[in-house]
Amino acid sequence: MNSARESADVLRYTAFSDDPEGGNPAGIVLDATGLSGEEMLAIAAEVGYSESAFLTAPPEGADSGASDAGRAYTIRYFSPKAEVPFCGHATVATAVALGERVGPGDLVFTTQAGTVPVTVTREGGVLRATLTSVEPHIEEIAADDLAEALAALDWPADDLDPALPPRIAFAGARHLVLAAASRERLARLAYDFARLEALMHRLDLTTLQLVWRASAEVFHVRAPFPVGGVVEDPATGAAAAAFGAYARELGLVPEATVLTLHQGEDMGRPGVLTVELRAGDRRIRVGGAGTRIPA
Repeated sequence: MNSARESADVLRYTAFSDDPEGGNPAGIVLDATGLSGEEMLAIAAEVGYSESAFLTAPPEGADSGASDAGRAYTIRYFSPKAEVPFCGHATVATAVALGERVGPGDLVFTTQAGTVPVTVTREGGVLRATLTSVEPHIEEIAADDLAEALAALDWPADDLDPALPPRIAFAGARHLVLAAASRERLARLAYDFARLEALMHRLDLTTLQLVWRASAEVFHVRAPFPVGGVVEDPATGAAAAAFGAYARELGLVPEATVLTLHQGEDMGRPGVLTVELRAGDRRIRVGGAGTRIPA
């Protein structure tokens, strides 16, 4: 084993919950200097979480936007099977870990998807991190591809909510948004792993964002993630950002609003994601609590 990989200190934090048993766990290497991409992937596979994050110095000459030294980084994300361009929950978990070490304030992460500012605050003794997405967009999904996705999920078309049409949404990574007509439909998730994985690779999707609208501003969501080597992601910040863009662009919510997404309940790892939309700013802000997972 390479000495850099042997010496890598892997932290474990959960995002979108202040309970180590809730939210979405992420592996974090705060100093990944000297690690190759292959070594990062191997570490992520050993950790076994849906994603792990690896920090190195920011790009030379980059305008960090962070006022203090030690608050700007390059960050890479790996699932157990592949590198992904952006991961929201690992960003939040990493920001909380840094907040414990350098204090609350602003951070800047350079990702493969673009520059992602993050603000860490302390509320009642709990650290929270809020990321600002890259510029989002949404697109139509072809009828044949939608039919294949529904077949892989074993969802009849009648189980979709006609008020929330299927779309592919992007805010750092691509996600297919499908809305269930009932909470019961969302709760019954048993899909064809290989079939859905093949479709997602073809469409360059990171997860599916399966949603059910509980009220005007509250949604329950689930995120199948076969391309990452896991059946389901417990709390998905990148998909939450993409969903915020989707909801605003389709006029489902006001231009300026705060949405609450509940995820992980059906997995026994409940988490809460806050999605903020601001008038005059197309970017999406996604925030939540985080905490270290005891060894």
